[in-house]
Amino acid sequence: MAQRLLPFLIALAAGALAATGQAPWGLWPLALAGIALILWVTARAPTPGAVFRRALLAGLGQFGPVMIWIVDPFLVDAASTAWMAPFALLLMAGGMALFWAVPLWLAGRSSPRLSARIWRGAFALLAFEALRGILFTGFPWALSGHIWVGTPVDQIAALGGPLLLSGLTLSLAAALAVAATRAGQGAWLRAVAALIVAPLALGGAWAWGAQRLAQPLPDGPGQILRLVQANVPQDLKWQRDLVRPFFERHLDLSAAPADPALGASPDLILWPETSAPFLLDRPGDGLEMIAAASGVPSVIGIQRQNPRGQYFNSLALIDTEGRVQATYDKHHLVPFGEYIPIIGDWAARQGWGGLAARMLSGYTPGPGPELMDLGPAGRALPLICYEAVFPRNLRGTERPDWLLQSTNDAWFGERIGPFQHFAQARLRAIETGLPLARVANTGISAMVDAHGRITAALPMGQMGALDAALPGALPPTPYTRIGDLPWYAGLSLGMALLIAAGGVRRRARAFTKRDKSDT
Repeated sequence: MAQRLLPFLIALAAGALAATGQAPWGLWPLALAGIALILWVTARAPTPGAVFRRALLAGLGQFGPVMIWIVDPFLVDAASTAWMAPFALLLMAGGMALFWAVPLWLAGRSSPRLSARIWRGAFALLAFEALRGILFTGFPWALSGHIWVGTPVDQIAALGGPLLLSGLTLSLAAALAVAATRAGQGAWLRAVAALIVAPLALGGAWAWGAQRLAQPLPDGPGQILRLVQANVPQDLKWQRDLVRPFFERHLDLSAAPADPALGASPDLILWPETSAPFLLDRPGDGLEMIAAASGVPSVIGIQRQNPRGQYFNSLALIDTEGRVQATYDKHHLVPFGEYIPIIGDWAARQGWGGLAARMLSGYTPGPGPELMDLGPAGRALPLICYEAVFPRNLRGTERPDWLLQSTNDAWFGERIGPFQHFAQARLRAIETGLPLARVANTGISAMVDAHGRITAALPMGQMGALDAALPGALPPTPYTRIGDLPWYAGLSLGMALLIAAGGVRRRARAFTKRDKSDT
């Protein structure tokens, strides 16, 4: 019994090792070892069904720890929704684990050779990571390539985006798994060859990234931005007796003295997502109060309602007279957070708009990516919260001067989720060669340069106003020009061939069995 359980325990432990590479831990050597072990233990499974079960357990081992932050939104109103938290974690981790189990199951059916199943398994995992970024509006969270954020290797995202990082990760892990397999078979020369390939590939990516980081960036435009981090707890944010004090906290931070180290006052003030406690179309004297406190233009997170009664999660540019100069409506909404998919109209009639939507009918998506003209601060591409997770949300417009992410990560606690969110936002800067200003209610608010490096930041859970110079932008990167289409085409073709190979192998076994029965 113990012998039969051992591979499944190894798979579960390997998944937990793979999780350690994600933020906030960043233990990429352990993550590589974990993914290699997953490929090895699944490739050795005796049947496709065993492959599926082992891979599913590995996925649960990885995504359980990585996605533990999903319980935090259900604890904001614990009396009403805490009971849902364990089910949310199980469904989320289990759903993401399927994106490991299905591709490895397909690879396990495609070849009788152990090494071939490992390499094909790595390829199939990459294809399903790409699919995960698209299917059901997409959720490209905790990709295997994210383990490199904060190391020089992350710079290759400028060449091929997050899928290139994932491709490198899975190739390295496959080489390690193949080396272990060949060593176990006594093929020591082949094992050594596989072990040599992995450090050479990693060393090449590391050296290229380090060389890119050593190159100086262009000078910035000279604009000073103030990032307001009011650190408002989500469970208190909308309490009637606290709404005004929290609003005044934002005003006080906007009016705070300039940072003497910069030698200049801020030119633009940024507030986090949904930080204004009133609707844009019914502001009372709120906009005038913001203008008076700031003394310069401000971009504020706010909700608005249009004449048709639809609500939007928005950003608004407010000038020094309290007038609205530009707005942007979030277009990539969070399923079950800001709207209820599929049954949305029926859910709205029941008063269910989504866990994070204050409006009972939920939010309406905006028209798509749009630039905001911020005057002397240039044109920014706004990304509200979840939108920064998707590289495709940075397409569909002219090239901006910089990226602006406004978010309220207070929903996700202070332990894991916000760090993963910030890591992905940093990748968007690398992919585009554009600086990023990130303003978050509870943190992490930061200025990030076009290489994805943090130039200034406010830590998690700290109230403050951060003044930082806007860094310069690089020319468009190869990934900006090419995008993910070549990845999608190549991965689709490869998966079609892999599935066909599995069908051919299955038919060959059927013919073999029939011939034996005939004799």
